[in-house]
Amino acid sequence: MLAKRIIPCLDVKDGRTVKGVNFVDLRDAGDPVELAWQYSQQGADELVFLDITATHEGRKTMIDLVKSVARQVNIPFTIGGGINELKDADALLAAGADKISINSAAVRNPNLIDELAKSFGSQFVVVAVDTRLVDTQNLVHLRGGREQTDIITEAWIKEAESRGAGEILLTSMDHDGTKNGFDVSLLSKINAAINIPLIASGGAGNEQHFVDVFQQSGVDAALAASVFHYGEILIPDLKDILRKNHIVVR
Repeated sequence: MLAKRIIPCLDVKDGRTVKGVNFVDLRDAGDPVELAWQYSQQGADELVFLDITATHEGRKTMIDLVKSVARQVNIPFTIGGGINELKDADALLAAGADKISINSAAVRNPNLIDELAKSFGSQFVVVAVDTRLVDTQNLVHLRGGREQTDIITEAWIKEAESRGAGEILLTSMDHDGTKNGFDVSLLSKINAAINIPLIASGGAGNEQHFVDVFQQSGVDAALAASVFHYGEILIPDLKDILRKNHIVVR
């Protein structure tokens, strides 16, 4: 079995790490570079940085942040937000990012996935998907969750895989920030439908939630933000509990 990955996510706005509930009511959680260094020391497997208002405000992701993080940490990190074309990704890679994450831009221009995979390799391309249950269907949402589409989440994820996505980062907006646990049923369904790694996001509140998502859905990685930022879960403790539950971690 491949080792499961624990990934702190740093949502960045105006150069600071922030966290909200269901994508709103943001509060400050610290300096992203300092947090990144702490997580790398604690034993995080990877990091994800999302410039959460880049698409909404039409800005490019912060190259300077990437350079600073690359100097401080020795674990892989992904950066997303405002990436709309190859040159955006190229600049981030040159600055030190290991992967890029695309979300709204990929939905608006699915060929972007093909172009990125062809230019840099699938392992460089993470397609992030924000989903919310609307009536009985999980639908894709854009612009940091502000814009509902009529695109069925599972169908879009399968298309992203077919176009060359190397990994899917799936955030349940219904669970995000609630600390009530990951959306295990949705994650199980999606994980069974694809052949590339799936990262679970949205809902982590305690160590048991990580045990549950790995054991019940089989995802490759679990991502969380506030429980790590505010010290509610320490990564070494979390990995100890996962090992005790026979889950392979690094």
